[in-house]
Amino acid sequence: MADSITLRVNGAAVTVPEGTSVAAAIVAAGVTVFRRSVTGAPRGPLCGMGICFECRATIDGIAHQRTCQRAVRDGMEVQTDAAR
Repeated sequence: MADSITLRVNGAAVTVPEGTSVAAAIVAAGVTVFRRSVTGAPRGPLCGMGICFECRATIDGIAHQRTCQRAVRDGMEVQTDAAR
């Protein structure tokens, strides 16, 4: 069994298994809108392999990170555009 990692998604603590993608952790937190298009349409993971760029979020203060390509890290801070 994998060790657990705790990170924050939009300020809420989320615990997931080590090795989980940030995209999966965001979904586990109950968030379905990762970002908004220039017209305001909701966006979320589409390809799951870093090609479509629809899963972008701010990770540890760095904007436009592809969440499907990053593994979670203990204490990581993730911010999506869900509240916008």
